[in-house]
Amino acid sequence: MQYFHDEKNVLKYIKMAEGYDGREQIEILKKHLPLGSTVLELGMGPGKDLDILKSDYTVTGSDYSSVFLEMYRKKNEKADLISLDAITLETERKFDCIYSNKVLVHLKRNELIKSLERQRNVLNPHGLVFHSFWKGNGTEEIRGVFFTYYTEDQLWELFQDGFEIIEIKSYKEMEEDDSIYVIAKKN
Repeated sequence: MQYFHDEKNVLKYIKMAEGYDGREQIEILKKHLPLGSTVLELGMGPGKDLDILKSDYTVTGSDYSSVFLEMYRKKNEKADLISLDAITLETERKFDCIYSNKVLVHLKRNELIKSLERQRNVLNPHGLVFHSFWKGNGTEEIRGVFFTYYTEDQLWELFQDGFEIIEIKSYKEMEEDDSIYVIAKKN
């Protein structure tokens, strides 16, 4: 996605996302993932969730946007950051958990399937994934940014191959039931 490779667009996104983070979702994750575990955040953006995660976990931030990675590194020189495409996840490293907050919504359905297959390879045995999505049906492009919306049933179908689903639940981010999170364990 080229949108987030432009610094002006990244700055617009940061302004738009002010006041939002994954704190509530991370509290849910903590019920399932032992403290001190290794976590890869896919699509860390400005790093809000990464900062929350690093208080309890050994975290690696990743993004496909070098703009986000460079901005975060300027403030956190010693941060463990890698450039990753959320579909191919080209890394030899292994993690106990892969976390994303509304990142995989930017993939087409077939790309999400490829990403989930690759995530299984990057996870340690019995590793967890925790991903959030916008709830709905269909796809759309808003100001150059692609979105895919999912229902609980669609996510259940996508995650059941290769994962033991722990929980799929709707929640409110901006409006009642506008979001869904999935927690699943690698088979």
